[in-house]
Amino acid sequence: MKRLLALLATCATILGLTALFSPQAVAATGCKVDYTVTSQWQGGFQAGVKITNLGAPISGWTLAIAMPDAGQKLVQGWNATWSQSGSTVTASGIDWNRTLNTGAAVDVGLVGSFTGANPKPTAFTLNGVACTGSVDETPTTPNPGDGTPVGINGQVHVCGVHLCNQYNRPVQLRGMSTHGIQWFSQCYNAASMDALAKDWKADLLRVAMYVQEDGYETDPAGFTSRVNSLVDMAEARGMYAMIDFHTLTPGDPNYNLARAKTFFASVAARNADKKNVIYEIANEPNGVSWAAIKSYAEQVIPVIRAADPDAVVIVGTRGWSSLGVSDGSSESEVINNPVNASNIMYTFHFYAASHKDSYRAALSRASSQLPLFVTEFGTVSATGGGALDRASTTTWLDLLDQLKIGYANWTYSDAPESSAALNPGTCDGSDYSSSGVLTESGTLLKSRISTSDNFPTS
Repeated sequence: MKRLLALLATCATILGLTALFSPQAVAATGCKVDYTVTSQWQGGFQAGVKITNLGAPISGWTLAIAMPDAGQKLVQGWNATWSQSGSTVTASGIDWNRTLNTGAAVDVGLVGSFTGANPKPTAFTLNGVACTGSVDETPTTPNPGDGTPVGINGQVHVCGVHLCNQYNRPVQLRGMSTHGIQWFSQCYNAASMDALAKDWKADLLRVAMYVQEDGYETDPAGFTSRVNSLVDMAEARGMYAMIDFHTLTPGDPNYNLARAKTFFASVAARNADKKNVIYEIANEPNGVSWAAIKSYAEQVIPVIRAADPDAVVIVGTRGWSSLGVSDGSSESEVINNPVNASNIMYTFHFYAASHKDSYRAALSRASSQLPLFVTEFGTVSATGGGALDRASTTTWLDLLDQLKIGYANWTYSDAPESSAALNPGTCDGSDYSSSGVLTESGTLLKSRISTSDNFPTS
């Protein structure tokens, strides 16, 4: 997303987190831990750990996990500072999640190794207080018919120019995009995901993982783990997760070709058995020809298909994913020279105050010949700022509804820009549900997304 200066985001994050470092840690008076083994292989496993504070607010926390077998070793973890001493593995809160209000929860996770057996831990303490909680080794994949978007639609696929569900019927998925998870990771926790799934009734979470700008290239393992954690959080709530390889500068995706192959080989292998994952392989190509974008796609898609042959893959288009319109071209370059792959869609982005009739006309023309997904759009100008353009946004959303084109709005965050759905400071607290935390843009988008999907099942 080319709209927010990294400096502004970094400053806002630092200012918002300063208060969290000051209070001294206090003891928990009650807690619950849900420990879920999400995958296991020869000599290794991955587990998600949900910590719920049932006592007084905590201004700093440390969870101790008593591993029941001496052969179980911590390899790495995420969303906490992890360590191991003997048979005790500990996780301590980090800047954005160290405060836990009463009833609040935080999701962390780890990768471990084992020799012999891999028994589940049953003893947990939070700030020295024993936690009683459920232990579940079965991933929380929604059951068919549970009423969630994934539960109803199952594995989606491309049929003709539409995204179709397990009943081979066209569906429109509507949801929100994260901001850069390197800047606004504190916005994506159990409370915010519950609000998105239950209050917004969103079908989709787009996980925007920047490659540059302090993103993936600085810590490939850490960012890969964070993306996988958000995929799991979406899955647990019955939402689809779009994994966005957020390339922006430089605009030629081939600059990151090797990184893309490494990243997608990893996440595709790890998430191949999930029904909720969609891959977006290049966010906004710019300053580059369609032929170069096509070449990139035809090298990355086989890497995904080798591990996950069934998932939908979305390919970015020229001119910041405008089908070439922002570069003075048109959708014809893609129609006349499509990517040589199946079960794929093409990206279209717009910002309502900047992109109007000519962009809508191009989308309308292309929609009869290409499967399209609006993986990012804003209600304001292309800078991410300025006033909300309600009329243009409404016209755009009505058109997408009419054409059954899915979309993700930029952005489910409290970023200091008018495109953000949440008011500044929201992500420092635990309330993501009340109307008071929503910006004008967030109020408009929630009112559209929360209307009934009416997914067809026959």
